[in-house]
Amino acid sequence: MTEVAPARRSRITPEREAEIYAAVLDLLREVGYDALTMDAVAARTRSSKATLYRQWGGKAELVVRAMRHQKPGGLGDADTGSLRGDLHALAGRQDDCAMEQSAALMRALAMAVHTNDDLRRAFRDLLVETEIEEVQRIVRRAVDRGEIRPDNPALEHLVHMLVGAFVARPLIDDLPPTREFLTSYIDAVLLPSLGVPLP
Repeated sequence: MTEVAPARRSRITPEREAEIYAAVLDLLREVGYDALTMDAVAARTRSSKATLYRQWGGKAELVVRAMRHQKPGGLGDADTGSLRGDLHALAGRQDDCAMEQSAALMRALAMAVHTNDDLRRAFRDLLVETEIEEVQRIVRRAVDRGEIRPDNPALEHLVHMLVGAFVARPLIDDLPPTREFLTSYIDAVLLPSLGVPLP
């Protein structure tokens, strides 16, 4: 059975889908990606394995869609009127507890995303591209407002810097990423690199 299947029509309610996603994320934190099985998901959620495969195609898509489901979306559409405000809103879209849980999920996926082609492809297509598009919308607005120059060389590294701060905090400081840390990082590192003066 392939890991990624063609588009499927929904056969479960949104409530049931959310319940399955929550169970998948719990299992991911408990055992990691490699040890997580569709059998375990089926048992935990009292689902049939056939239903899970029909709905999601395989483990990679199910895990990534579960991660995407728990992330608030549409931040790139919220216009605060300034690049600083938009980036602070992006950093604050999850509370500290949710960010710590997201960091734990990323640790659970860290090795597998580099060694499993299906997971890497699903992660890129279903999660990373969405995040990049949100940041790009924020940047386009800032360019249109004249806050930053469109040829600023730091622009192509903006997403890397944002992700880097989130990932590096637990590794370097042995602390989870927090709103306070991320907003401080935005003001001290990102905005100066883009030539944006602080108020």
